[in-house]
Amino acid sequence: MTLSYNWLHDYLPVNLEPEKLSKILTSIGLEVESFEKYESHKGGLQGLIIGEVLESSPHPNADKLKITKVNIGAGTPLQIVCGAANVAAGQKVVVATVGTTIYPHNREPMVMKVATIRGVESHGMICAEDEIGISEDHSGIMVLPPLTKPGTPAIDYFQPYSDWTYEIGLTPNRMDAMSHLGVARDVCAYLVHHDKKDHRVRSPFINGFKPDNHSLPIEVAIENTHACHRYSGVSMTNVVVKDSPKWLQQKLRSIGQRPINNIVDITNFILHETGQPLHAFDADKIEGKKIVVKNLPEGTVFKTLDEKERKLSDKDLMICNADDEGMCIAGVFGGLNSGVKPSSRNIFVESAWFNPVDIRRTSFRHGLRTDAAMRFEKNVDISTTVQVLKRATLMIRELAGGEIASEIVDVYPVQSPKHEITLNYHYLKKLSGKNYHSDTVKKILQALGFDILKEGIDDLKIAVPYSKPDISLPADVLEEVMRIDGYDNIDIPSSITITPAVETDGYKHAYKEKVSEYLAGTGFHEIFTNSITNAAYFDDSDLDGGVRLLNNLSAVHNIMRPSMLETGLEAVAYNLNRKNTDLQFFEFGKTYHSTGMGIYQEKDHLCLYITGNKSNASWRSKAQPSDTYFLKSIVTRILQLIGIDDTAWTVLSDTKLEHVLQVMVKGKPVATAGSVKKHELNRFDIKQPVLFASFDWRELEMQIAGYALKSKELPKQLPVYRDVAMIVPKSLQYATVENTIRNMRLNKLKEIKLFDIFESEKLGADKKSLAISITFLDEEKTLTDTEIDSMMDALMSALEKDLHAEIRK
Repeated sequence: MTLSYNWLHDYLPVNLEPEKLSKILTSIGLEVESFEKYESHKGGLQGLIIGEVLESSPHPNADKLKITKVNIGAGTPLQIVCGAANVAAGQKVVVATVGTTIYPHNREPMVMKVATIRGVESHGMICAEDEIGISEDHSGIMVLPPLTKPGTPAIDYFQPYSDWTYEIGLTPNRMDAMSHLGVARDVCAYLVHHDKKDHRVRSPFINGFKPDNHSLPIEVAIENTHACHRYSGVSMTNVVVKDSPKWLQQKLRSIGQRPINNIVDITNFILHETGQPLHAFDADKIEGKKIVVKNLPEGTVFKTLDEKERKLSDKDLMICNADDEGMCIAGVFGGLNSGVKPSSRNIFVESAWFNPVDIRRTSFRHGLRTDAAMRFEKNVDISTTVQVLKRATLMIRELAGGEIASEIVDVYPVQSPKHEITLNYHYLKKLSGKNYHSDTVKKILQALGFDILKEGIDDLKIAVPYSKPDISLPADVLEEVMRIDGYDNIDIPSSITITPAVETDGYKHAYKEKVSEYLAGTGFHEIFTNSITNAAYFDDSDLDGGVRLLNNLSAVHNIMRPSMLETGLEAVAYNLNRKNTDLQFFEFGKTYHSTGMGIYQEKDHLCLYITGNKSNASWRSKAQPSDTYFLKSIVTRILQLIGIDDTAWTVLSDTKLEHVLQVMVKGKPVATAGSVKKHELNRFDIKQPVLFASFDWRELEMQIAGYALKSKELPKQLPVYRDVAMIVPKSLQYATVENTIRNMRLNKLKEIKLFDIFESEKLGADKKSLAISITFLDEEKTLTDTEIDSMMDALMSALEKDLHAEIRK
């Protein structure tokens, strides 16, 4: 939020230096993120001076240039070469003398120097409006009224506006500080506490409101009292819509607001002064002279101020006329037909309280993030709608003329009492670590607008102001006291009391760290991708059970990801587009699913994304491309790292992956790996192969929980190696051979490795030869030849029987 230093001082009882005010704002929890000088004319017109053109003659060497003599009020007249067609003797002009820096509109600053133009020296420049940043006009030099005195500094003649602006970082709960008055209240509370003086906000509200007549009464009815708790309004006649006075335009421009006309500018001024959004209707467009606050049927078409037709939801609160025709999306955006135009003469001004939840949903539903909507969705002070309306009405009468043509209509069906809280002083000391005196607490709270209801020896009963709806607990009140006192004023305790926590599932984090360190050491980079993604990435089968957002942040971020493949491919594509072609990524993340009936599930995953070469070319070897075998080795090593060796690999078919392998542990799938299919890569315009693996991390954690860490002595016996070669059908996969051998449950079997594949017509049609290495080990004694041969015979028999393999002997 942007604050104006000058504007803020309209309500402060004392003048504070800009730097000191910045420190106070940060101290009271309104962190100043930036602090800048504002100038209505960049450079403040420093160095520019009013001059009088004494002579103007043609340049001897240029048809379009003229040589002028300019009196600047002192010294010898300056010779200036000027290219403006409208320059003439007797004119009063703005002169940039040598050494002056000018700030042209939408151009870089320029320092005036003595220049030789077509053989004639020029000592400065006669300026056009755009050359000194006053406007975009470059039609000719700026000619001032004849009575303007030469030698007058331009800064005195134009009187440019300067200010300091603060950009403060507001937390969502601080709606009370979304206005200059709200911030001034906090600053005064700070000054009351630290200066020990009774500083009070200079209120802009006066008691001069009185209707001039009752010629334009407009009735108000609230049908949806849940979405609109209070609605106030007043009519005015014979107003003149025109430009705002200079002071009002300057205040708005200083905080980045564009002046429009006096009526709209006043409503914007009140918004930033008090935090209360207002809306002005053309009263002649209110059919039946009645305002009805209600919801319209689903699909109703409504044309807003930006001339766009929008289809309404039946949950959008509308301001309607007596004929149930929409005039405004309540608290969000006005309608085209009922808005104030230059021709409007009679107006109706609205000041209301709308339900923050309803306003936020409507605002996001239609993509209308207006200043008013952002105020209403964070809540506004329901107690000040009438007070603010009176302030706006008197300003309109002053700046736009006209008469107040009705009493204020104030429909407030159910008045909510102030929330009451009892603050215990012992609780205050326990949480803050500081022993506050009761008088200090009372003065701070009263300065912030709290009412003291009852004082006790050990506690204080207070009523919370309507401007602070976020305060509902004693801890919230404590926070108010501490931020005004200053968090840096809390003493550091001499001792700290803690209660040690007992961690029952610390192994989960430890295993994640272990895997992350391994992958990082192998050359992988960890990534974090957005769990909110684009539904267009997914097919109907993925979207069935997907979790869509009701109020999505943008059109392309509208669903919680049902799969981590797509968000990872976004990161891959981003890097490939920047010529980073060899990638190894990993990510711990979640996917989101709905089982219906409002039940949602989050699943934890570890995903790997690999593309390009696994090793670069060097003088010793060529580049080694990544392949499925490399991916499988990484998956296997990750499982071994977390203590899982007993795995089974199976082949799957998948809509997004090809050459898919699934890892089973105790009959349950824990990981899937494969190469991403081309149609998936095309979604992201990826031209090179990408390998992908996804671990069901929650299932792995359950598997890990069943494993107990064991240590044992290294075996003293040596392992025994045997090789087996067999002829099998080409279609037979090695995983089938490995599973067949493991299913024999040979106790002494330690390892199986495939070390050769041979294909030849000599082996027979559609045949291949597999050679595998078998490792046996008995940790208690040396295996005998008889024992080894017995296991090998059983193994070969199983291969011949189950796989119809031909053992090569």
